[in-house]
Amino acid sequence: MTLMRVSDFHPAGFDAELRPALDDIRIGRWRSTRELLDKTPSWAQRTFRSQVLASAAAQCDAVEAWGRESRDHQYRMMWARVLVQRALHAHSHGQRHEALLLANAARQACELASTFMPDDPVPWVAWLALATLDSPHPWERRPENQERCWEPGIPPGPWGLLWQAHRRDPFNREAWHRGMHALLAYEDSTHIAVRFSHWGAQLAPRGSAVNVLPLYTHLERFRRRTNRAETPRLHWAPSAISFYTLRALEEWFRHADVTTRSPLDLNYLAQALHHGGHPARDVFEAIGSCVTRTPWQDVAPDGRHWQEEFLQAHHLQLRESRPTRPRGSM
Repeated sequence: MTLMRVSDFHPAGFDAELRPALDDIRIGRWRSTRELLDKTPSWAQRTFRSQVLASAAAQCDAVEAWGRESRDHQYRMMWARVLVQRALHAHSHGQRHEALLLANAARQACELASTFMPDDPVPWVAWLALATLDSPHPWERRPENQERCWEPGIPPGPWGLLWQAHRRDPFNREAWHRGMHALLAYEDSTHIAVRFSHWGAQLAPRGSAVNVLPLYTHLERFRRRTNRAETPRLHWAPSAISFYTLRALEEWFRHADVTTRSPLDLNYLAQALHHGGHPARDVFEAIGSCVTRTPWQDVAPDGRHWQEEFLQAHHLQLRESRPTRPRGSM
């Protein structure tokens, strides 16, 4: 077997135009970011690119420098994104007071950005990301995180924010993921998040990445399993999980634009197909060198590195799907 490299994943994924802008913003240069955003052709790409760029910009002062020179609508959106990223980072590191201050500033920035470009879903997606920082108790949450969902059985949450993003860019991938993460943050069980993901996938049109959403909640349920003896094969084999795995293959992978497919979605689909006992050669080939740490680190047995887990699955899938030679051929 020829070993492939799995350590060269770039956050830009398959987006070649994003790579130089991301490299620039990491060293404090912001002009290529504005130029890229100005020519981004779709809301889906704008959402993805701005999120990746903001993750890097949150660690430097590139957007602050941008704001000192020009406070255009692209800056307003990116500044909101950066503040959200910083609030989420502070919260994840236990810096509760700093996270609270940053979250308040981020909400104001999101609201302001939404007025500069009313059709843009990104400020609403960014605002929605802050929902995970709120209390698990509905009565303690901010008003925007207590709203009723338009789907019966889904508890109160940030559904007005999701709707604002959804009506501007239907089935925006990040918006639906943010809604799912809010439920995972609020609920002790994954049951409601799983239901939410199934509902979203059933609504999503062919080619939409929301068709892959159930694979994320199924992995989260595996992470939180109480029976540590449950193996990935046992977890992904049941028909209910296989249904959504195969549905993601047929409704998303077979029809999505190959230039905008998320490497993370491809890796989740490859893992679910492999451990569900389904052929996955096409998906592994689509991944190429864009191998992501998650989900492989979550399904690797103790003592095995996530890269080894991926390589083993990759090798088995390519070997099992290799055409067999007719008997007697050379």
